Amino acid sequence: QVHLVESGGGSVQAGGSLRLSCVASVPLYKMGWFRQAPGKEREGVAGIYSYTGYTFTADSVKGRFTISQDNTKTTLYLQMNSLKPEDTAMYYCAASDLTIGHILDKSTFKSWGQGTPVTVSS
Repeated sequence: QVHLVESGGGSVQAGGSLRLSCVASVPLYKMGWFRQAPGKEREGVAGIYSYTGYTFTADSVKGRFTISQDNTKTTLYLQMNSLKPEDTAMYYCAASDLTIGHILDKSTFKSWGQGTPVTVSS
């Protein structure tokens, strides 16, 4: 079981920025950010294949959010700019060694962090 610890969440006004971080105990094939708003399903936000650097960003955040990793491939970041009230959610980091499925297929992620809350006020 990989241990993941997120940080960086908080409360900002619309238009503001936040940077989320996630530290993994070991590097894995892929990592991703997911979010879950109250009463809604958890959705994929952005993902990265650690050894190629390929990234994927959901349409809802494209152009505003950027996913990246450090050189050790154990620290994952999510730079969030131009935040909107609809971005309010608990944000989770996830990691996987599975090479099947879409990069943000939730069923392929077996390791999850505890989540960090993001609140965007209008």
